[in-house]
Amino acid sequence: MNRPLLLLSLVSFFFFSGFPPVEARRVATLAIGKGEATVSLLNGSAEVLEKGKWSPLQVKDALGEGDQVRTGAGARLELLLPDNSRMRFAGDSEFRLIRMEGSGAATPRDVKVHVALGRTWSNVTQTLGVKGNFEQSSDRAVTGVRGTVYRMDVEKDLSTLVRVYDGTVEVNGGGSKTPEAPKPIGPPTRVSGPKPIPGPHKVTMEEWTVIIKAMQQVRINADGVPEKPRDFTEAEDRDAWVDWNKARDREI
Repeated sequence: MNRPLLLLSLVSFFFFSGFPPVEARRVATLAIGKGEATVSLLNGSAEVLEKGKWSPLQVKDALGEGDQVRTGAGARLELLLPDNSRMRFAGDSEFRLIRMEGSGAATPRDVKVHVALGRTWSNVTQTLGVKGNFEQSSDRAVTGVRGTVYRMDVEKDLSTLVRVYDGTVEVNGGGSKTPEAPKPIGPPTRVSGPKPIPGPHKVTMEEWTVIIKAMQQVRINADGVPEKPRDFTEAEDRDAWVDWNKARDREI
């Protein structure tokens, strides 16, 4: 048997046998044509939700749009994104990759990650042009950056803390709920007639934007109302999670 035919036979065996490798199964479930994030470091345990079942993650595993991940107690997970940015998640974190596009002239960066719970650290690479987008959200806030280092902590009551270490971060109110599954189409229903469009209205507490720079923070309370942005010190910020992330940043 010649080499090309042997290779084709091996590929067919893995895909059509009853026990495909974990890597092949995970790649097959990703959205075709989209970017991927790679597990570049994992201390402790982490799982990804696949077809309604939680499966353990390992270093070098690929994650794509729609994947939902949770980390175990005391874990530390790092993802390498398509544009070489890195995101890290502490233990007891839950998040979902909403959008994961690459970076470049043909495929500008478009990254959106929704954090339901936990502590995150993002080291976002600089991108050329205005089309690059990096967005991290919770149910109470949305952060948008181009190139910076910052963290986001999402508590159980959904309050959110954003601290910037380098660069600038724009924080918007209202949050970003994870997309819901489409509802089935029901029988035809009567459509109501036209309604008057409301006139000018006061800005609600959820409609706000703040810009914070290096060594500044903003806390968004559980009701979605932000506190006044303020400076923070290295002394008040320092803990094992922060020290580890800074050391990891220096390594890369």
